[in-house]
This record gives sequence, structure tokens and C-alpha cells, in this order.
Amino acid sequence: MKFEFFITLDSILRNGSFAAAAEDMGLSASAVSLQVKRLEEYLGQPLFDRSGRTSKPTPLARELTENVRAALDAVEAARTRQTIALTGRVVLGTIRSLQPTMIPHVLGEINRRHPELSVRVIQGDSVELLDQLKAGRLDGAALIRPTSGGSSRLYWEDLTEQPFVFVAPPDSEGESIAGLVRRYNWLQFDTSLTSGRVAATYMRRVAPSMTPKFELESIEAVLAMVSSGLGVSIIPQARGAMVDAYPVRQISLGKNAPTRQIAFACRGADFDNRRVSALRDAFKLSYESASV
Repeated sequence: MKFEFFITLDSILRNGSFAAAAEDMGLSASAVSLQVKRLEEYLGQPLFDRSGRTSKPTPLARELTENVRAALDAVEAARTRQTIALTGRVVLGTIRSLQPTMIPHVLGEINRRHPELSVRVIQGDSVELLDQLKAGRLDGAALIRPTSGGSSRLYWEDLTEQPFVFVAPPDSEGESIAGLVRRYNWLQFDTSLTSGRVAATYMRRVAPSMTPKFELESIEAVLAMVSSGLGVSIIPQARGAMVDAYPVRQISLGKNAPTRQIAFACRGADFDNRRVSALRDAFKLSYESASV
């Protein structure tokens, strides 16, 4: 009997439902149900009373979980004990805009907390990174979480929500977006990317007859051109190193501004892998402490 099945049972009792346990474990609801079924077959007794509208744990499930939890706690303590050095190598995929902003903080955390762990960083767009992660070519990825179609085989950790903003040259005047688009060229963010298509759609709502003068592949390139006075654009909000290097005016699009969700993803089966956990923790700490 797989030890992971007992961990899943413990999660169901801790979180109160199969659905909550599925989210906690990064599994699909059907996978959680199948694991419980395998446990019941192994034990020869039901672990949940399914006669009502909701499944309730039986006394056996509670007794079993209490006995197993001590073992789970001991294993977790051994797994995370800092005296056991974390070694080896992980492959991390990131979208381009995170490399000059977040990744220095993340790698700094890794270097400080796990000096013997090596990280290879690969750049790609979110669709490419998702495919590589599913195929096992990446251990983890920091990318834009899709609004739909994210695989149930993956575990997701939301990091931050970025609103889209209007950017104009630093010496431009006036607060009216409509006025600024009449005076400057439209610098379009790469429409082969989801974020670029979102930005283009919003810009066409503001200025339906406007056509892009230039199309650029990265947020950093857009900021550089806008900072130089070549035009205006709509991009995900930039902070930290990017705006320090390329000062621009950032104007809010209001409460209905489009947003994108930056998240860390790994395969559900790797959720408890110590190296992957180190990556995930480094991202969480970096977003909590850094102004990016």
C-alpha cells in the first residue's frame, strides 16, 4: 500500500472534504476518490459513510489517521530538517519578464538557504513552459496561470496578480489616456503571447482606429522604447529593476483593468520533492519580501 494514500486520507480529515484535499494535494478529485477506494479495499472496511449528502469519516478512518499522523509528522520532520543538506540540480522554467526582476531574488534565496543546490534556469512563454513541465523536462515553472485548461496533474501556487497599466514617456503631460494616444505612437506588446493579445484588445477599446507603429517581444523592450519617448503602450504592471532602468509614467486602467496571475507550478507527484519545495518556498519568500 502506497504511503501517499495515507497522506491523502489525512488531508481529507484535516481539510474537511475530498475536494479540499484534492486542492491541498494538487490532485484531481477523481484521484483522491480512487486512493480512498484503494485504502478501503486494502483494509476491507469503509473509511467514509456515504449514506448522506456528504461523506463522513468512520471511526476507523479517524483512528487510522491518528495513528498514522505521528508517523507522517516524523517523516516530514526528517524530510525538512535543515541539517540534511539539499544537493543536486533542479531545472526551473520562467517567463521572460521575471528574469530581470524576480529571479535574482529567488536564486539569492536558494543560494542562502541551500548553497549546495544547483539551479538551471530556462526561459520560455507560458504555453511552452507548461508543455515542458508536463513532459518532465522542468522540475518547476514560474508562469502565467491559464484561466482555464490548467492540467489537474499539476500543483499551482499563486504568487501575485499583476494588473495591466498604460505606460507613457516620463516627460509626457496630461492624465487622459485618450489624449496621450493621440500624441504618441502605439508600441504593441507581442501579440503571439496571451498578455500581448489582452493588451492589444484593451488598446483597441481605447483607440479603435489606432494601429501599432512597432511590435516588441518583451515588456523590458516596451519599457525601453516608451522611456525613450518613442510611444505609449499597455503592459502588465512593471516594478523594481525594470522601472529603475527604464523610467516611465504608469497610469491605472481603473477597477476594470485586465490582470494576469503569476504562479509557480510543478507536477502534483513532485509536490513533496524537497528540491521542488525549495524552489516553491524561494518564490513565496521573494514575493513576500521584494518590491518587484
